[in-house]
Amino acid sequence: MSDPAPPSIGRIVPGPADTRRNGTAPRSASRRAPGGYGAAVFDIRDVNVYYGDFRAVKDVSFTVARNEITALIGPSGCGKSTLLRSLNRMNDLVPGARVDGVVSYRGKNIYAQGVDPVEVRRRVGMVFQKANPFPKSIYDNVAYGPKIHGVARSERDGIVEDSLKKAALWDEVKDKLKQSALALSGGQQQRLCIARTIALSPEVVLMDEPCSALDPIATARIEELMVDLAKQFTIVIVTHNMQQAARVSDKTAFFSTEVNEVSDTRTGVLVEFDDTQRIFTTPSDERTENYVTGRFG
Repeated sequence: MSDPAPPSIGRIVPGPADTRRNGTAPRSASRRAPGGYGAAVFDIRDVNVYYGDFRAVKDVSFTVARNEITALIGPSGCGKSTLLRSLNRMNDLVPGARVDGVVSYRGKNIYAQGVDPVEVRRRVGMVFQKANPFPKSIYDNVAYGPKIHGVARSERDGIVEDSLKKAALWDEVKDKLKQSALALSGGQQQRLCIARTIALSPEVVLMDEPCSALDPIATARIEELMVDLAKQFTIVIVTHNMQQAARVSDKTAFFSTEVNEVSDTRTGVLVEFDDTQRIFTTPSDERTENYVTGRFG
């Protein structure tokens, strides 16, 4: 008897976007009562991430809801970025890395046999800590993804304009689309990278400290953009800026580390996951309270 067909990521049509955002902070206070969840996009269960024999992240479980911004906070080295990269299989590109447990996207384990990681990354896009525009024109940066996926040039023009508008960059670059993307400011380059990511119409956008290299004005622009984008996309962000997490996110996951005194290694653990308002006002774990009040970290 032949083996059953391996699971795959099939066509998934996102539900209608939540349009109730008003940009206030904490946002969870204005959108729904604490503890209320929307439809799950990611259901993360007992996830461990290893680099060779070293366990970088231990037994993480939480749910990411549709059209919400979920912030991952915690001290350096606690596995936030490692966990984030596991949500679109970016860790596959790291020699020796492996993920145990279940990362379920729309009810399908993205690490199941037969799942195409390229398709996973199309549906779950990523914006990195440092803006990384291609050494191409502004237009070609945004059009690159649709082009390699076979989208006709006649359609790419509209995708580029729409993506730049969603990234709040169109008005600044519409008359210089053929100019090099490297000539843009740091904040503009990061918004260009966001436009490049959403040009493929993902459902989820992962952001790994997208404002860490930006000045306060550019940071504010990116934060406003995140709030606006979450009307259409689900966003998961890693940030060291607790004020940023409080301003923009609906849910917050606080990570810390367990220290192995024998090997002198640190493994990331999820301490607490809850509505952002609760995490920053009435956390249930003393370690969370100590971190958000600045007593450690």
